Parts: sequence; structure tokens; C-alpha cells
Amino acid sequence: MKQTRSPALPLSLILALLLSIFPLPDVVAAWRPHWVALILIYWHIESGSLHGLGHAFVLGIVLDLMTGSLLGQHALGLIIINFLVARYRNRIRFFPPWQQALAVGALLFNERIVQLWIIGLLQRGWPDWSWWLPPLIGMLIWPWLFLMLDAIRWRTSR
Repeated sequence: MKQTRSPALPLSLILALLLSIFPLPDVVAAWRPHWVALILIYWHIESGSLHGLGHAFVLGIVLDLMTGSLLGQHALGLIIINFLVARYRNRIRFFPPWQQALAVGALLFNERIVQLWIIGLLQRGWPDWSWWLPPLIGMLIWPWLFLMLDAIRWRTSR
């Protein structure tokens, strides 16, 4: 499996981390997709990069530190996503982008269920309905995000 040497990989991860903490108005903040998970899924599916669970763990810990959440909370969600993508990578990568969006949506909803489990263990109360919007938004933007990242990857790998 060939590892990518494209500068697009680290730059897209940095951008995803920054988009995750970029301040938004309260009305729009609930619609913010899980950028780090989307970028992690793309690079794992398309180039085989970030296939190790350690990559997901480190990204999750960095995201936990940046967002001020429980240490390991995002790391656990990203590790599970990365494991599932590794398991089904050969199937997912040959789907057209709109079918990939359904698989990505399932991965993002699964991550939300893990987060809900952690919130339940901490007895912080149940989130409202808008808490389920980010996986839905991530699923809806996936085809365009995929095509954009694919174009960037091809241009920078030449």
C-alpha cells in the first residue's frame, strides 16, 4: 500500500482541526460537521494513509485538547471510525460518492452513539435533537468534500 507524500494530507488535517474550533453563532454551531472524522475517513479510504489506530488516537487527543472535552472522548470515537473504515475500506472505496455518503453517515452516526454513551456515563444529561445534526450534515456534504479533496490530492501528488 503506497503512502501519500502529498502536502494536502497534513494541511487538510490542520484545516479540519481549525474548523472544529472556529467560533460560530449559536444558531449555526449545531450544524457544524465533524470535520476531523470526515478528513480522516477520506484519507484512509482514498490513499490508505492514516490507517493505523494510533493516527486516530492522536487526532482525537488533539481534538479533545482543542475543544476542552473529556480527554479521550473524541479519541475513542475516531478510533472506532478508523477501525470500521479499515474493515470495510475495500468495499467503500469503490462506491460512487453518493453511496459513500451513506456509509460515511453510518460511521458518523455510530460515532455520535459512542459520544452519547460517554455522556450517559458522565451523567451530564441528554442532548437535544440538534445534537444529531452534525452526522446528517457530514453525510450531505460528503460527495462534494470527497470530490474537492480528490481534486486537491491529484493536483498535489504530481
